[in-house]
Amino acid sequence: MPPLSCILLLAQGLLLFSSLHTPSCSAATKGDTLMAGQVLAVGDKLVSRNGKFALGFFQPEPTGIISKPTVNTATTSSSPGWYLGIWFNKIPVFTTVWVANREKPIADPELKLTQLKISRDGNLVIILNNASTESIIWSTTIVNRTTQTSTNATSVVLMNTGNLALIAESPSSNILLWQSFDYPVDVGLPGAKLGWNKVTGLNRQYISKKSLIDPGLGSYSIELDTDGVVLLRRHYPPSVVYWSWSAGKLSYELIPVLKSLLNMKPQTKGLFNPLYVENNEEKYFTYTLLNESSSTFVSIDISGQIKLNVWSQVRQSWETIYAEPEVPCLVSATCGPFTICNDKSSPFCDCMESFSQKSPRDWELGDRTGGCVRNTPLDCTASKKNTSSTDMFHPIARVTLPLDSQTIGGATTQNKCAEACLNDCSCTAYSYNNSICSVWHGKLLNVNLNDVTDITAEDVLYLRLSAKDLQSLREDNKRKPNVGVIVATASITSFGLLMLILLLMVWRNKFKWFGVPLHGTHGSGGIVALRYTDLCHATKNFSEKLGGGGFGSVFKGVLSDSTSIAVKRLDGARQGEKQFRAEVSSIGLIQHINLVKLIGFCCEGDKRLLVYEHMLNGSLDAHLFQSSSTVLTWITRYRIAIGVAKGLSYLHQSCRECIIHCDIKPQNILLDASFVPKIADFGMATIVGRDFSRVLTTFRGTAGYLAPEWLSGVAITPKVDVYSFGMVLLEIISGTRNSHEVYTSSSCHVAYFPVQAINKLHEGDVQSLVDPQLHGDFNLEEAVRICKVACWCIQDNESDRPTMGEVVQVLEGLQELDMPPMPRLLAAITKCSDVA
Repeated sequence: MPPLSCILLLAQGLLLFSSLHTPSCSAATKGDTLMAGQVLAVGDKLVSRNGKFALGFFQPEPTGIISKPTVNTATTSSSPGWYLGIWFNKIPVFTTVWVANREKPIADPELKLTQLKISRDGNLVIILNNASTESIIWSTTIVNRTTQTSTNATSVVLMNTGNLALIAESPSSNILLWQSFDYPVDVGLPGAKLGWNKVTGLNRQYISKKSLIDPGLGSYSIELDTDGVVLLRRHYPPSVVYWSWSAGKLSYELIPVLKSLLNMKPQTKGLFNPLYVENNEEKYFTYTLLNESSSTFVSIDISGQIKLNVWSQVRQSWETIYAEPEVPCLVSATCGPFTICNDKSSPFCDCMESFSQKSPRDWELGDRTGGCVRNTPLDCTASKKNTSSTDMFHPIARVTLPLDSQTIGGATTQNKCAEACLNDCSCTAYSYNNSICSVWHGKLLNVNLNDVTDITAEDVLYLRLSAKDLQSLREDNKRKPNVGVIVATASITSFGLLMLILLLMVWRNKFKWFGVPLHGTHGSGGIVALRYTDLCHATKNFSEKLGGGGFGSVFKGVLSDSTSIAVKRLDGARQGEKQFRAEVSSIGLIQHINLVKLIGFCCEGDKRLLVYEHMLNGSLDAHLFQSSSTVLTWITRYRIAIGVAKGLSYLHQSCRECIIHCDIKPQNILLDASFVPKIADFGMATIVGRDFSRVLTTFRGTAGYLAPEWLSGVAITPKVDVYSFGMVLLEIISGTRNSHEVYTSSSCHVAYFPVQAINKLHEGDVQSLVDPQLHGDFNLEEAVRICKVACWCIQDNESDRPTMGEVVQVLEGLQELDMPPMPRLLAAITKCSDVA
């Protein structure tokens, strides 16, 4: 089971749709079929046999009222025009699922002259009958044409699935000439495919619409590339992939998780069957609808999120039961240039100060990609580039910095950095951090408000504004109205520099490493900021790789004082930034013998690196699951179990704020030279205030170690770590992973070790569970104790699980546990799902 940040169905919310002009109540229904020689005019519609879908002409309407005008009624809508489309026929919120002429709207004066029919060459066309001529507005392109097809026997049928199919009769069978499922818009219905036809080269992809009233091609798409990787892409220059899932994760990790997730939710239980298929002819992702009476669709919305939407009869509205990325601000440039994205506000996009919306109308209609423009032009222009500019800088704190920065090598102070930006008319912002001057030219994209405590000075972006705007801004904020703008700026800058110099003088005497220390810790040392060039040198240009994961790779290195280090280089600008801040803000402020020590970090431009103490014996999973590694003795395994328990107990109960790790697994338990365990990788950690018992957060974790409450979508507690720890304990006992599949000729079953462990515990046969590589050299009393603890930790109900403090007491022999019951969920999932 992958982290929820890597799967497709996750966040909850409501999908916003525009109301639409629909055909009048008296619109003529033509059944589900249009034959050659027949026409479909504006006001007519085809309806599928099950009544679920309708095809006809419609016009998007921006108001909040569903209106049903007649063809002869003049409209004042600002919509680009009329379209041919398919929509849900029985749902009161008018929702289109396919549009034919999305880039060629039909103008109002041409409505009476517009028809849909089958042309002489067998294609389905929208024509405009103007006087004695016919002009084609839109047409299908038949791919499967054969010499046996007859245009007189051609028909177009609206299927029960919502697929519009162009069919030709032949002496032997019907031939599918064209279908709308091969040319989707921004919506994927059950049964439709996302992916490639290897024979014809057809690429089925979903492209977002422009706005709530314009179904034209928008800025975002979801597609399957030729390697089987699902990509979410922003299209306008430069093209950027901002989210992806590999085919392996789709078929072997994501699909089982989706099935479990959907079956756990009452509103989706038994509704869907997600599939990933790859054969000699095709590779695609799809899903089928098991309950035909329900209504659902997948969409990529205007803001670039992919969502799964289900119609709620109770609430009479669409519900988004799953979204990826889980928050809008992870989508690339969803708010456009010169904006700040804030996931916690509604709307989540806002203009930077002294900027205004470029097109307020587009923002109202959901399209914010146009961003914002300056209220006052900058003083610096091409004609004045050799003169002194009066432009000034306004600090924006606690934001993630834009991508595509440029480093100015000669700017060794903040004043020089600001001056370098002022001397370049195209420079719109700068930041100065760790003696590194970064500048940005042109439009500023992907500036997001940080929801994490300030970590570095790089969190401040200095935005270039005209002197007039900056003065107005300060007057509005009532900041020193009797002091001139220049004097105020100089005073603030001088004070900041003075404090920085004082801190540098104090810290320079305290630490001997290169870089600028950021935080003090409980012991000596503290976190230090390291230069990227120094880390390149320390790791020999990242030549010795220790391992890798979903967020990046880890390399071995040695600092100038001979300290052995492990450097985690985070990959992906958006995901890496989030993990970087989570890890520094959690592990960076705590110390414990069973927690890996964070030595320092590097934060230069888009480079995000975390520097840890190097663990000589690597991770626990290598010793448990790799035949080439040293077999751990029972004494070592038991000490590892107690050490990890103590580390988690410290995180949950002894820190100033409760820290939930969220991804406990053998890969994240490192072993030092003496095999002392240290919990690592806090990139998914969540902090819970002491005034709260639980926290609502995004789905995260790893397959096989996830507590049931992750799938139910409820707020979590530290008991999710307890569950994961229980799974790890079972793997420590057996020396193997908890699950493996055994296939027979007619069926398959899963020999799931946690279920076997509870059964053997009840039977008094714990010795059969212990790793055979130990050859019987283990303490049976300790084995029974650790098995009991593990089986209590993996109970379905979180209230039945012990705390990590209680776990430590039991493992140290200071407390006893009763016999644990069999968790119902674990017993249920041992059965294989039917092969679709």
